[in-house]
Order: sequence, then structure tokens, then C-alpha cells
Amino acid sequence: MTALRKLASRPALIAVSGLSKSYGTQVGCLDVSFSLRPGEVLGIVGESGSGKSTLLACLAGRLAPDTGTIVYDMKERGPTDVLMLSEPERRQLARTDWGIVHQNPRDGLRMDVSAGGNIGERPMAIGARHYGQIRTEAQDWLRKVEIDVSRTDDKPKTFSGGMQQRLQIARNLVTRPRLVFMDEPTGGLDVSVQARLLDLLRGLVRELGIGAIIVTHDLAVVRLLADRLMVMQRGRVIEAGLTDQVLDDPHHPYTQLLVSSVLQA
Repeated sequence: MTALRKLASRPALIAVSGLSKSYGTQVGCLDVSFSLRPGEVLGIVGESGSGKSTLLACLAGRLAPDTGTIVYDMKERGPTDVLMLSEPERRQLARTDWGIVHQNPRDGLRMDVSAGGNIGERPMAIGARHYGQIRTEAQDWLRKVEIDVSRTDDKPKTFSGGMQQRLQIARNLVTRPRLVFMDEPTGGLDVSVQARLLDLLRGLVRELGIGAIIVTHDLAVVRLLADRLMVMQRGRVIEAGLTDQVLDDPHHPYTQLLVSSVLQA
């Protein structure tokens, strides 16, 4: 059985149905439905204004959709519409079983708290109290994301952009969430740093069996990381399928344009 067939045989980790969000007369996303299984990576692509960032914000709880359901397979409750959870319950879910990697790492880090402290906050949020164990785990994660442990007590504001992004990844993955949302995770980084970060992300996602939803305009990112791909235009999903199939044989004219623009670059 291939890896993708194994993924397809698993029950959904998250199932989204009829998700829509508008800003007055402007459509953010419209009637979006999909499911994601444990360990599967879904890429969402489209040009600026296509609705992919609005969709991600609704999924991650930063925006309230107008209509639709987001059913997540919670550890304790099983399949639950997270839109029906209380605010404290959603915050707890975001701190434990979900992770969010922002395009700008400054949005996902506490810049005046040490690198070790940034990583240690999430274990503490779920009850860890032994300082020595928290520090050891933080240093283990610094090694995983290729940051020297001598920087444990340094603040993120002293790090390069690439190091800040790797630290943000460690902060999110330390509690081994089952679902991670990534918003342009390599945006703003130079090409060599992007390549290194992508290799790191691919290894960690596969090693930990994380389900991930990645929003990006960069087709090379989804080619490397995503099992499946959704293409958005004007708030709608206009093409979806296995990543290689969509990119190698795009059917919709808009997808064809996206792919050809990369080939011509």
C-alpha cells in the first residue's frame, strides 16, 4: 500500500464543509469544503486576493466564518465542530493540539523572551512545571531546528530572519500538535535560507506525522511539501487533487497560467 493510500484509509483529522466569509460585498472565501487526514499535508495556492489567507484565518480561529462547519477530531471528544467551542476551549486547542507558523516570525514569537523560554511556554501551558525538564526539551528542539544550544538564553530579536522562523517552528512543534497551519512559511527569506527551511520542515512533518495546511504563492513549496493541492481564485476552489497531478497536468485555465508563469520565470 502506498503512503497516499495509507493516508486515504485514515479517518479525517479535520473536515471542512461549506465555509464562507465575506467582507460586505467582497468575497473572502466561498463554499470551501475539504478534509485532511492525519499525517497529510494540504497546500493552498493562488495569487494575492484569491482568498487563501482568509480561508486559513477562518480555519485557525483568527476569523469567524459567516457559514460552514470545521469538524476536528479532538483527542478527548472525537469529531467536534470547533466553531461551537467556547473561547477558552479554542485557545486551549490552539496551544496544545494545533500550531500556527506565521509568515513573519515576529507574529509567532515573544521577541523579548529567550529562545528557550519561547519553546518552553507551550509545554507549560499543558502542565509542565519541572524547570530542568522544560529547559532540556527546549534545547532538544533547538538542535532539531539547527540552532546552537548556546543561544538558549538569547532573545529572538538577536536572531536572523531564518533563525527566527526555525525558532517559531520549534515553539509550535514542541507539544507535538496533530495539525499545523502555515502561512507563507518561507516568505521573505532568501533562496538559500528557503531551501534549508523547506528541507527542515519536510523532515519534521514526516517524522512527527503532522497534518499540515500550508498557504503559499510559491508552487515550489507545495511541490516539495504537499500531498494534495487546492487552487483558489476569487474566493473559490477552482481545482484540487494530488499535488503532482495538478501541477503537471493542470485543467483549469487559471491553474495553467499559474504553472506556466513559474516555468517562464
